[in-house]
Amino acid sequence: MTERRGKLDELLAKAHALPAVPGVYLMKDVNGVVLYVGKALNLPDRVSSYFVPSADLGPKKQPMLDLVDGFDVIECESEWEALLCENRLIKDIHPKFNARLTDGKSFPYLVVTVRDDFPGIFITREPMGEQFRGAKILGPFTSVYALRESVQLLQRVFKFRTCHLDIREDDDTWRYFRPCLLYPIKQCSAPCGAKIGKEAYREDIKRFVRFLESKRSVMLREMRAHMQAASDAHAFEQAAVLRDQIRALEKLDERGKASQGWQPEIESFVADPRKGLESLARTLGLTEPVRCLEAIDIAHLQGGETVGSKVCFVDGRPFKNEYRRYKIKTVAGGNDDYASIREVVSRRYREAGEGHELYPDVILIDGGLGQLHAALEAFDQLDVKPPMVISLAKKEELIYTQAKREPIRLGRDNPGLRLCQAIRDEAHRFAQHYHHILRRKKTVGE
Repeated sequence: MTERRGKLDELLAKAHALPAVPGVYLMKDVNGVVLYVGKALNLPDRVSSYFVPSADLGPKKQPMLDLVDGFDVIECESEWEALLCENRLIKDIHPKFNARLTDGKSFPYLVVTVRDDFPGIFITREPMGEQFRGAKILGPFTSVYALRESVQLLQRVFKFRTCHLDIREDDDTWRYFRPCLLYPIKQCSAPCGAKIGKEAYREDIKRFVRFLESKRSVMLREMRAHMQAASDAHAFEQAAVLRDQIRALEKLDERGKASQGWQPEIESFVADPRKGLESLARTLGLTEPVRCLEAIDIAHLQGGETVGSKVCFVDGRPFKNEYRRYKIKTVAGGNDDYASIREVVSRRYREAGEGHELYPDVILIDGGLGQLHAALEAFDQLDVKPPMVISLAKKEELIYTQAKREPIRLGRDNPGLRLCQAIRDEAHRFAQHYHHILRRKKTVGE
């Protein structure tokens, strides 16, 4: 007990020495396995609270203190960035003592369908859907409540539509359409009823996007003045409404960018998975539709550890329940990719070979011809053979198949190739887990 208290005191001193900035902390056991991920507005205050003698973490987290041997931290520029970072790490690592953020839910986005004659404004957690193809995507935002409140408020100013009607300028029948209630209450300019022309409406949308991408200082200053005037006049309910609206607008700045990769499982996939599946089936000469794809990748992590990953796509979209990681056990030194692939393939598909699980329609190995042969050698040891195994080589992006000696070269815009790239990249990202963020953090904001 005394020895354990000494270890906690050592960690407490280390925590007190952390920089007083927002960030994310990762509690680890003696083997370096992450037990818990949390966020902090102030790292030394939050992390040190775990190691003081009076620490009470509750019945579910208290046993963690007996296992913690150290911690890592990732400094962030703001509390909202720490929230996004925490979310990313928990989804990647699935720490034992994290109960939150493991349900697969994502942060929302704001989508502007700029390709439409009359662009719509939508809040969505799936910005890569076919209905948003070519749209301008803002986010992810850390507060869906503030985002909804802001959109409702800004709709009164910019009068954009939030409906999913297919409104085209060359369709004259819209002038007979009766607009919804938002038109008479002046929250929409009603392009559905031909109440506004295409160019005038699109100018409103451009101003709305510029407003979102600016500091919004003029509008906020005016609203604060109105709030103060309402308070001075003892119109406290009106002042409270204005206060909440101001807070919602201020939270519009609490968002990431798709280029930062906070939610790659949402942002990184092909816009039209159906077309990708059909194209891939034609390329591979398959007579049956492709519905389920799995991809395998081998990654060498910090500290020399080698892991394999298996990700699963169903109908062209990630199926996170079937994601798996494999710590390589049989390869001395861990640097033999071919042997590592054979181990992962054997461990993953042995159950399928015994008839306990179904094979996917296509299995993709990250690599070239050598990696494909390594996988096929493992499949040769199984009773049931897979329907189609391919590999995708980086840089040249050549597809090797079990049936052809020469690789298949597809155009960079080929939807089947883009689907294969998406699942290959997802397997690599999943294998890297939080090491990816540790490296990416060095370039955030550049």
